Amino acid sequence: MLRSRSSRQTRRKHALRMTSVVSSHRIMKLTLYAPAKINLVLEVLGKRNDYHRVSSIVQSIDLCDVLDFQLHEAVCLECDAPSLERDNLVTRAAALLRESMKCRLGARIELRKRIPWGVGLGGGSSDAAATLLALNELWRLELPLSELVHIASKLGSDVPFFIHKGTALVEGVGEKVTPLPSLSSTWFVLLMPPLPRIPGKTKEMYNRLDTTYFTEGQFVQAALSSLRQGKAIAPGLMFNVFDKVAFEFFPGLNEYRKTLEQAGAPRVYLAGSGPCLFTFFSEEKQAKVISLNLIGQGLECYVTSPFPGG
Repeated sequence: MLRSRSSRQTRRKHALRMTSVVSSHRIMKLTLYAPAKINLVLEVLGKRNDYHRVSSIVQSIDLCDVLDFQLHEAVCLECDAPSLERDNLVTRAAALLRESMKCRLGARIELRKRIPWGVGLGGGSSDAAATLLALNELWRLELPLSELVHIASKLGSDVPFFIHKGTALVEGVGEKVTPLPSLSSTWFVLLMPPLPRIPGKTKEMYNRLDTTYFTEGQFVQAALSSLRQGKAIAPGLMFNVFDKVAFEFFPGLNEYRKTLEQAGAPRVYLAGSGPCLFTFFSEEKQAKVISLNLIGQGLECYVTSPFPGG
């Protein structure tokens, strides 16, 4: 499938959309867009107490799930994806926020899944962050972003980033997020290889990393220098610690890398822990040419652009 959106549409999606307000000015309903992400650079610096210390430059993109929230006496979730487990990050985020704030309010949540699951795009983590942001508004908790990030860190290493979104440096075990200058004039082509989706895949791939995979942050530092000068990240600096592991973990993944290259991709990168693959261009026209080639081969792909932070 081809998915392409203009920057104006992206900005419109970025904000909370209040769909109903009663006379007391309490928000009754709102809709949030939960964007996917890709890691432009992903390094593991070391491991301590079973936690891997990462240094990563992460970019949110405008391939989004959509979540509708409405005040309710309890927390209940409806989703158009039948594969979603009952114990999922949305309900866990709502439960954790209620418990943390001793809140008795509830919400009816409708989740419309658009981000493919289990492919390295962080869809579940983004949904969790959107839930924290929405319920903070809906329940009038008035928590600052720093407190939401703290709560988010208890749900998973990718969730704090999605509180901020945009372009960001992510460090530690994901809890330290530093906003960066936004990417400009960038169009990503995402390819979803038709490979089995494996629950617990990311944890297993981290377990396969030994000390020979650890780096010292040199790729991130070089990329940061480019971004802060308003330059694009050079292709040679886009490093992913999982690259070798993923191509061993997913038999057949290399064939789809070749497919993307043969379609005209100058370079092919792994999204997160995969198996999603991506390439990027400075012009939308170039991205669409590649995507139409892939669609013509019966493959699932998306054309996306950066989703702003803030």
